[in-house]
Amino acid sequence: MPLDVDALLRETGALLSGHFRLSSGLHSPGYVQCALLLEHPRNAKAIGTALAENVRAMQPSKIVAPALGGVIIGYTVAEALDVPSIFTERKEGAMTLRRGFRISEGERVVIVEDVVTTGKSTRETAAVVEGLGGVVAGFASILNRSGMANPFSAPYASLLELQLETYDEGHCPLCASGIAIDSPGSRYSK
Repeated sequence: MPLDVDALLRETGALLSGHFRLSSGLHSPGYVQCALLLEHPRNAKAIGTALAENVRAMQPSKIVAPALGGVIIGYTVAEALDVPSIFTERKEGAMTLRRGFRISEGERVVIVEDVVTTGKSTRETAAVVEGLGGVVAGFASILNRSGMANPFSAPYASLLELQLETYDEGHCPLCASGIAIDSPGSRYSK
């Protein structure tokens, strides 16, 4: 039976309503808290296995995920493909590869993220990989809320497309209505 990601979002309480500042800086009345979706290892493994099947043809020798959101799903995709899993993280505001992780010259990687909205963290991770001589063979995420089938310059796979409204801060009707904002992502602490 195919994995029903939409049903899992609802069952786990991962699809939230309110007024949110996304990691991209955009505002939205909807937010997906993938940490809740992946909280139970059974769900994380099922989602990782399904996403791995969508990226297998990209033939990665390693999975790279931007921290923090991509770490769990990156790991479960790598496990399903039996390849190593590493992650990038921000140091002084810049995405970097740390902790002794390495990417070899010409090594094929797939960048795995939990949710893609603007793709900023994903593109920053791609720049790190390419700067180290790696080859970005493709991209993957659990959810695509970018509004485009493929917002990247290489093949892209996702398990579910979500059309949740987003607004620039200066044009946000939720701000104009005085609704308190929540910043659940890892980039903002306000």
